[in-house]
Amino acid sequence: MAALEPGATSWTALLDVVRLRPGNDATGVTAAQLRSVLGRLIRTGQQRARDPEVLVVMDAGYEVARLAWLLADLPVVLVGRLRSDRVFYAPAGTRRGPSKGRQPRHGAKLVLADRSTHPVPVCSTEHVLDRYGTVHAVAFARMHPKLDSRGRFKDHPGPLPLIEGTVIGVDVERLPGNQNPKPLWLWVSKPVPDHAVEADHWWSMYLRRFDIEHTFRFLKQDLGWTRPRLRDPEAADRWTWIVLSAHTLLRLARPLATECRLPWQAPTPQPRLSPARVRATYRRTCQNTVHPAKPPVASTPGPGRPKGHPNRVKPGIQPVGLAHYKG
Repeated sequence: MAALEPGATSWTALLDVVRLRPGNDATGVTAAQLRSVLGRLIRTGQQRARDPEVLVVMDAGYEVARLAWLLADLPVVLVGRLRSDRVFYAPAGTRRGPSKGRQPRHGAKLVLADRSTHPVPVCSTEHVLDRYGTVHAVAFARMHPKLDSRGRFKDHPGPLPLIEGTVIGVDVERLPGNQNPKPLWLWVSKPVPDHAVEADHWWSMYLRRFDIEHTFRFLKQDLGWTRPRLRDPEAADRWTWIVLSAHTLLRLARPLATECRLPWQAPTPQPRLSPARVRATYRRTCQNTVHPAKPPVASTPGPGRPKGHPNRVKPGIQPVGLAHYKG
């Protein structure tokens, strides 16, 4: 888990790391990790009741709907990427006609890859950005996936829950190195956005998730995260925490760092220094930092051995004086 900064940057604040063991439920481990980290933030006063909800962005490898159901009691909004072959459903309406059967649980089908199944969005926005060209975003409110009773919810008592959220689709005109990009689909744990600005905030914050990829690259290439060939899993855990501590030290030394560049590197202002630049000047930063004074030394001799307590020699050790020394 890492906290992202506002604006484009390669810095992240690493908060926690957990190793997945064989047979672990990745979604359950992630929920426990999020609950632990947010609990610490609340206990230390960094997350207060009047603060906005914490926005958690994640890639397509997470079961974001189930994760939202596990963390429903926490002040978080989850934003996760979806595969383009996913299917969602609108809320079910009331049954029509004289039939007395069970009320339907799922409404109209939303197939992400089939635009003919897309309903009228609750909000639609369009922006022109230098990097992506024309960006068109749509949001479909109160969409839920169909859960499988044979999967993770096989032990759930009673009817399966309906986990509603907002499905957001983003179409861009171009991407760096790709002139025909595919649509980006996101699922947000909040069922209905308050306004179009909030929906734009969700998908724009998801783009910031890629900052952590720079952190992974820095940990591996510069700090040697994957360089040791460790056989013991506990040793790998200790080494991972050492690397995370080193990254945290660099982040704390960032305001004190001065530029130390090679002749062929372009000048960079101090607020824009990357982790690699701060690492290059870390030794100079430590030398220029004010160090705390050493403990004071008393000007008078100590009290010595109390009276009536002779010096006792440990068994097996004989005192050797200068007269007995043979050089």
